[in-house]
Amino acid sequence: MGTFGIMDTSRNGLHVYRKWLDAVSDNIANVNTVKSTDQEAFKARYVVAQSIEGGADGVGEGARIAEVTFGSGEGRLVHEPNNPLADENGYVRYPDIDMSEQMTHLIMAQRGYQANLSVIERARDAYQSALQLGK
Repeated sequence: MGTFGIMDTSRNGLHVYRKWLDAVSDNIANVNTVKSTDQEAFKARYVVAQSIEGGADGVGEGARIAEVTFGSGEGRLVHEPNNPLADENGYVRYPDIDMSEQMTHLIMAQRGYQANLSVIERARDAYQSALQLGK
């Protein structure tokens, strides 16, 4: 790891956690999205991170987004006969998203983002202090 390797590692972490926050916030925003039973429900988005070792691809170490996967479009059927999207039996389709799981992921992603940002701020302060030594 070079002189500024800590910055690369934390920058990569910030990117992963930002994408995770985006996915979780999208899932939470669509938890009550209603579809008719002949359509797929909103598919929850999940970010899969992967470790980067040895500075592969010139992006430093840390983590990167390996892939983004989607949940099932099957969702869950809810009996709401007064809903304008209800079928002849009175059912509509909601996404199968667990709000408590999403809130847990949101907190973890926020904490990870904050931790990586803190590392960058501390490294910046240390580099600035080192530059002041020569004055």
